[in-house]
Amino acid sequence: MKIAIPFLALSFLTVVTVIGQHQGGKGLTEVYHNNDFQLTGVTVSKTGRMFVNFPRWSDYYLNAVVEVMKDGSTKPYPDEYWNRWGKGLDTAAKQFVCVQSVVADDQDALWVVDPAGPMTITVVPGGAKLVKIDLATNKVARVYSFGSDVIKPNSYLNDVRVDTKRNFAYMTDSGAGGLVAVELQSGKAHRALDNHPSVMAEPNITIAVNGKPVLGPDGKTPQFKSDGIALSHDGNYLYYQALAGATIYRIATSLLRDERATPDALARGVEKVAKTFPADGLWMDAEDRLYLSNLNANSVSRLLKNGKVETLVSDPRLLWPDTFSQGPDGAIYITASHINDSPQFNQGKSTRTMPYAVFKFIP
Repeated sequence: MKIAIPFLALSFLTVVTVIGQHQGGKGLTEVYHNNDFQLTGVTVSKTGRMFVNFPRWSDYYLNAVVEVMKDGSTKPYPDEYWNRWGKGLDTAAKQFVCVQSVVADDQDALWVVDPAGPMTITVVPGGAKLVKIDLATNKVARVYSFGSDVIKPNSYLNDVRVDTKRNFAYMTDSGAGGLVAVELQSGKAHRALDNHPSVMAEPNITIAVNGKPVLGPDGKTPQFKSDGIALSHDGNYLYYQALAGATIYRIATSLLRDERATPDALARGVEKVAKTFPADGLWMDAEDRLYLSNLNANSVSRLLKNGKVETLVSDPRLLWPDTFSQGPDGAIYITASHINDSPQFNQGKSTRTMPYAVFKFIP
């Protein structure tokens, strides 16, 4: 493993700067909320359409993916059928089972990551998939299904980045730990970096929201593995971090695209970028500035090329800041998923008081 000098002039050195005008939530605008259904992902298309997804982590559940309309109302997307899978149905390959993230690409397609792990217990056979939807027609264009060579019994596909120039998609697996590369023309997919330290939870990491440690039923920090993901603007590097971790890594995408690359070759290609903090979402803007959702500080930070970490937004409403997107006007969107308030981290009872919400700010 080597240190990534090209990206950060002060590699592996964390320097924190606070951007004062955004403190206290100034400039943070709520753009969507609901009091009922837990959300994780948001994306905004190049034409300004907004989509939100809801994982099936509770029996209190309605839709997997919705489009948020201009008046704040929502509609199942792409249609009712895709959002109506139920336990016992044999349609997991062609309906959403448990969607974790949605990402709109630069060619006006919507990509939906379905780890098919309802209640995060086990993967529904045949359900794990990546779905491409044509936003011009609002129709599913292609379904990429994954077999046992890609999906492990404890896999949970988490997030995706799509390189439309090279026709590849890259996903994180936060359950088993690892990365998945998908060649979009052939549909062939393969895993990379299984069991490598960079994709695993780090020891002695504390996730604490408003000072309260997030602990599982065993009294320990949940061992969330590779989660946040970002693609450099030129597509040459993929950045990623374990949620229960405090280190950002990157690897050349040329290595990830090579299904013949050995585990040793992949390991040699992993570079440490910076020491950070537990972060769920990552986002890379057109200037290759990396955004991070800071779970422990209810905030959004930005990692610059000179090694500094700026706190852009800090707001008590950002309870478990989760997933990023960027709109055509340059605004950054982020969800507050309240994972820390979930029953599994609070002796079986939800402690949530505020709505699940999506916010935006101008960086």
